[in-house]
Amino acid sequence: MSDVERTMSESARSDQVADQPAEDVVVHDDVDDESEDEAGAGPAAGSRRQQLEAEGDVAADYLEELLDIADLDGDIDTYTEGGRAHVSIVTDSEELVGHDGEVLEALQELVRLAVMTETGNRSRLMLDIAGYRDKQRKRLRLLAEDAIAEVKASGEAVALAPMNPFERKIVHDTVAEAGLVSESEGVEPRRHVVIRPA
Repeated sequence: MSDVERTMSESARSDQVADQPAEDVVVHDDVDDESEDEAGAGPAAGSRRQQLEAEGDVAADYLEELLDIADLDGDIDTYTEGGRAHVSIVTDSEELVGHDGEVLEALQELVRLAVMTETGNRSRLMLDIAGYRDKQRKRLRLLAEDAIAEVKASGEAVALAPMNPFERKIVHDTVAEAGLVSESEGVEPRRHVVIRPA
């Protein structure tokens, strides 16, 4: 077992993508292809942005009610990036993050359901609480960089521990930037990234 495999937590977590194939070559995991209109100009781009902003507003209202009910402090920040709405609860408390982000993941699913109920559209909204996802991004990039160095040094593939789609996407993006190849293999909740030489 490599140092990289030992670094990742072995806890199995369920996530929102249940029907993925057993093996696929992936660069963008759990992320739909962005529409060309969104990146470009014109009416379609404007309407898509308005849809994402509406998702953020619905999510913010839902979370404000939740914070009031739970008697928790926190400011809510919304923005759009990468073709999806983002909502952050800015707080010092990690009560809503939970162990390994389990509460955050469950809460994100509830918020997506609330948005879908209100708008009628399936949402890919991302929720962050107390900067947890930003910390995860940094940690996973370092993990991926260690695995990339190991692959380059040995010339052999390295398999990482199981991850959820958010985590796998960060690894895939980091591997792509380094010019190597990564694949997602296995089925949930044991789906994991394998990094191979280019």
